[in-house]
Amino acid sequence: MRKVLISACLMGEAVRYDGRAAGDGGALLTDWQREGRLVVICPELSGGLPVPRPPAEIRGGNGSDVLAGSARIVTPDGDDVTENFLQGASATLALAQNHGVTVAILKQRSPSCGSREIYDGRFVGNRIAGEGVTAALLRRHGITVFDETQLAEAESWLRHQSD
Repeated sequence: MRKVLISACLMGEAVRYDGRAAGDGGALLTDWQREGRLVVICPELSGGLPVPRPPAEIRGGNGSDVLAGSARIVTPDGDDVTENFLQGASATLALAQNHGVTVAILKQRSPSCGSREIYDGRFVGNRIAGEGVTAALLRRHGITVFDETQLAEAESWLRHQSD
């Protein structure tokens, strides 16, 4: 049975920057959890950040740029939290590899987990096409990444993989 890496906030864990969860899992995720398929993690907590914490956005690019060292992740006050995000991404990759994960479902728009869209780094609510640092690192290592709006696609992807 293929394992699925998933953002902890999507499973109802109150780990987001504002101390809230981002969902309750839903029926499909509940089924996967019951099957023992889910590997749950919050990259930001794994990187040493607390709950609650200031919001953070990528400034100067996207997650791939952060990995390359040409963009940073900062808070509205200008505190640089890039190293925490990089540590969390590395811990997430290690966990995924330890469990043989080949697919992940991550929280959209997060500077860690965003897979198609992130905020623009100005803290004004503008969204741009791009990915977070964890999503970028997972993809570099061959892990397919979906977001919480793509559960049907993720389920279809899983059905078409050979175990």
